[in-house]
Amino acid sequence: MVLRKISLAAIALGASSAASAAVTCDQVIQALGTQISNPICFHSTDLTTANPLTTPADNSITTFADGITPLPPGGFTPTTDRSVISPALATNRTPITKSVPGVQLDAWLTDDPTGQARFLIRLPDDWNGKLVVAGASGTRSEFNGDFAWSDYVVQQGYAYASQNKGVLNLKVAGVSNTPPASDPTPCRLNPLSIVWVHFYDNDLLKPFTQWTQYMIEAAQLGRLATKGAYNHFPAHTYAVGTSNGGYQVRRAIEEAPNLFDGGVDWEGTFVDPAGPNILIDLPPAIANWPDYLASGFSSNSQGAQNIVAAGYPPDVVNSPTLTGSLWGNYWNQFWEVTQCQWQKRFDPTWQTYNDGVGDITGTGGYDYLARVAADPSIAARVAAIATTGKIKRPLITVAGTLDALLPIKRGARAYETVVDASRKGNNNQREPQYRLYEIQNGNHIESYKDRTNLPSFPQLEFIEPHAQMAFELLVGHVEGNEALPPSQCVPRGGDISSTPQQPGHCANLLAP
Repeated sequence: MVLRKISLAAIALGASSAASAAVTCDQVIQALGTQISNPICFHSTDLTTANPLTTPADNSITTFADGITPLPPGGFTPTTDRSVISPALATNRTPITKSVPGVQLDAWLTDDPTGQARFLIRLPDDWNGKLVVAGASGTRSEFNGDFAWSDYVVQQGYAYASQNKGVLNLKVAGVSNTPPASDPTPCRLNPLSIVWVHFYDNDLLKPFTQWTQYMIEAAQLGRLATKGAYNHFPAHTYAVGTSNGGYQVRRAIEEAPNLFDGGVDWEGTFVDPAGPNILIDLPPAIANWPDYLASGFSSNSQGAQNIVAAGYPPDVVNSPTLTGSLWGNYWNQFWEVTQCQWQKRFDPTWQTYNDGVGDITGTGGYDYLARVAADPSIAARVAAIATTGKIKRPLITVAGTLDALLPIKRGARAYETVVDASRKGNNNQREPQYRLYEIQNGNHIESYKDRTNLPSFPQLEFIEPHAQMAFELLVGHVEGNEALPPSQCVPRGGDISSTPQQPGHCANLLAP
């Protein structure tokens, strides 16, 4: 594909180096000072994932930041995390064509009283003078973007910083048919499981407002680290991220124009207290799934029609089984556990599993608007993390038309609408620029296209190469004043184009 050719050329050619001497850990640690603790720092012969030392093993950290309080398994899962937003097969991930010597530092952030916030930075010896700051999807660690973003940018000489939104992942709360009474906010791991988990971001001192805080802090620390390592601050700083990490990108571009020159958000989470938001969008899919399943995956069933009417793309059914249905995979892996997690954060008094035995209708029956009418404080808590659309630097959104976790009608297009509303129209004539590149048949989970242990969906398209191309376009726009291609539907097998065949939105969410 053209996208890969451009990216590989950029990697092979590199950029003019702003540093030639090897970076040292002492320089970086001294520059970050008391803002970090217990750093793990080393000079590496290769900062890409071709080096197994780049990404630590799952559960390799066994305590919180104090070094005393035990951290149960599941809290720190970096090796798993890097696979969440990238294709399953290595041949479909970012090509690695060179080794990148430099320093890697991973540490705790000392401003977090809960001892959960973490920071990562990679500093190539051959630095191009610029910094990329990555968000983290889900409740994933600072290593979440290692395949999708770090491998891509460090080969071009960028310094790369990341963070974990100030929160660790999860722990098992119990194994039983009913929610464990010992945990205040248990969520079932999936609808077919008797494993209950506790997400650390549902802790009292872990409000989602911290997601913006730690994205901004990562940029500040990244700048300090580059100053210590190379003796000057980066010439440009870019934000990138996927899903909840894409949300972090949007908020960074809305709130911190002094730190960021632009951003690429890939399938970012949209939040509006009046809707759309996850607490409005997921319940209809959950509630109507049983009828759709009972119909034998009939698109004519009332359940299927209700799910589509709620803003979801049509299902892709390769076989009438749970794993053979695209919706079935989302139902089994994401819908309920995500709804539970967000509901317990914003509306903790609601009894998630109403019948006491984990019946899915407990979660599916949640009515956000009715709950807000009875208790306006719920909407106020959601409003505190809203994506406003008031961008202050160039921003590109890349989203798939078959995303069934954050449906494009309720997510990416909704964000485009608030950006446009904040400018009273005429987006193309205003600065900073915004673009939405819709990837025909792209979805939220890249591995659904090429996984090997379960049925795959060849009808899907990868978003990762388009997100990386969007980054190249952003850099050209910021640094070379090159025009961004218009918002468009990127056809299957096609590329982002300056003269798109289908400007604006994709006419159909599913294309053959």
